[in-house]
Amino acid sequence: MPASVDTTAPSRSHLWTGRVLRILAILFLLFDGVMKLVRPLPVTQAMTQLGFAQSLSIPIGVILLICTALYAIPSTSVLGAVLLTGYLGGAVVIQLRVGKPLFSTVFPILFGVLVWAGVYLLEPRLRALIPVRT
Repeated sequence: MPASVDTTAPSRSHLWTGRVLRILAILFLLFDGVMKLVRPLPVTQAMTQLGFAQSLSIPIGVILLICTALYAIPSTSVLGAVLLTGYLGGAVVIQLRVGKPLFSTVFPILFGVLVWAGVYLLEPRLRALIPVRT
């Protein structure tokens, strides 16, 4: 007999924690995406160090902003989280490829956890899909 899964609305603490996590993630990702469009010197230097052509900064920034917008809209937040997971996975691979320090490699992973934690705490259907036993 399958265990029953709670699909009730999130508790007040889950609601606020999820909102704060999502807002922090959204603000950081918006900043990162806009910086890729504006292309200040640190961004152009980082693109060069990572082996990217400067012409890719704008398409990468647009992709990031689209994924972030989908994540920010409650009805598409899970899709946005899935797309951001792909984006952040690519960041991990790039960091590994160029031999960056451990923190540079782990940061996108931790950020992906932050993105998913925000959605998980707010979305009852996701909690039903991935139940965490306490």
